[in-house]
Amino acid sequence: MAGSRGQFSSRIGFILAAAGSAVGLGNIWGFPTQAASNGGAAFLFVYLILAFTLAYPALMAELIIGRHAHANAATALRQISPSSLWGKIGSGVGVAGMVVASLILSFYAIVAGWMIGFFVAALLKLLGLNDVAIWLESFSTARNLGLMTLFMGLTAGIITQGVHGGIEKWSERLMPMLLACLVGLAVYVLTLPGASEGLKIYLLPDFNKAIEPDLILKALGAAFFSLSLGVGTMLIYGSYISDEEHLPSLGGWVTVTDVSIAVLAGFLVLPSMYVALHNGIEIFDASGNLLSEDTLIFTVLPALFDTIGSAGVVLAGFFFFLMSIAALTSSISMLEVPVAYFVERDAGSRPSVTWVTTAIITLISATIILNFETLFGLVITLTTRYGQPLLGFMFCIYAGWLWNRDTLLTELKKNNPGAADGLFWRIWPTYVKVVCPLIILGIFYQSI
Repeated sequence: MAGSRGQFSSRIGFILAAAGSAVGLGNIWGFPTQAASNGGAAFLFVYLILAFTLAYPALMAELIIGRHAHANAATALRQISPSSLWGKIGSGVGVAGMVVASLILSFYAIVAGWMIGFFVAALLKLLGLNDVAIWLESFSTARNLGLMTLFMGLTAGIITQGVHGGIEKWSERLMPMLLACLVGLAVYVLTLPGASEGLKIYLLPDFNKAIEPDLILKALGAAFFSLSLGVGTMLIYGSYISDEEHLPSLGGWVTVTDVSIAVLAGFLVLPSMYVALHNGIEIFDASGNLLSEDTLIFTVLPALFDTIGSAGVVLAGFFFFLMSIAALTSSISMLEVPVAYFVERDAGSRPSVTWVTTAIITLISATIILNFETLFGLVITLTTRYGQPLLGFMFCIYAGWLWNRDTLLTELKKNNPGAADGLFWRIWPTYVKVVCPLIILGIFYQSI
């Protein structure tokens, strides 16, 4: 059971941890820039609808499977399989999810390291240590290796402490800090010249764009990936939920929290982009398209902060501190996926397994850094464009087609004896069986 292997001690602890897993760099920089490139408020409107019609049902599939098995993804999918063959396939899907989560963390740690570097650079500038600050902001192999290793060490330090003492404890600390930074920065940026133009694009929809197939597919992808679905992170978090908790409402709170922070990030990033444009910093390329996400974050916004003077240095510090927190709350869930698998498979010590797993992923990250031009984009493509959608599809197949309906209903009745008569049970099983797999295949088709 969950108690013997770790368990979230409170409802709010799980919500913050799961939302922290979902609220990563993609929510803070990815969603707003996608919105800006795809019709602004039209994209926001479609995204909000799809977050609850796709992301929430797929999230519930992982949470219910995880809570039922109280085990890692490979064991959980094997448990709910109707035959030994499907059990072996389920184990393979679980292992594949663990591998994909580890590979995502391997490139995620590199980008997260950059965030830490820019944050520390802002502090050093305030102390007059400009040479070191410039080194931290400049792309180099030594800097990338050092910051990536630091970030992996921070992530591992949390995971070694287990579910309650590590994941839950730090999520309860980091998420309020993230929210406070996000709100404070957004309020400040909205007072700057040019911010109103970005706000206008974000909030005034062009409904003609809202029905364009390409925009809908991109919003589908944003909704799916925003909840950290498809690699078993939510399944493993679900396995640490008490049998006394009401799963549909928990999943609802996680979805609402994740979507709210993504939307709130838009009030910071889009106005910041247009403040930069107002200050003479170009945010569009020669074809009139918005610059890439990494260019906007690591070139445009630092240039904007430089135009504000000493206040800009403080602003940069808070912004990249925010990004570092968002990265860390996501990375701990990614590392927990392989750690949980090996701890349960080999009955090993959590600290030992954590550090060995961290060392392996760090070596993979180092290999990517040493072959950056070749491997960085390739690993991102293989994991997020192919791995996540296909694995998410398989999770839905197991929850919707292969898991015995009576057993599934029994799981939902643990905290809700009347679950069979509720709206969730009337809609969700068919939805996750038919609609979710088709939508995920649509996302996969659009991505390739």
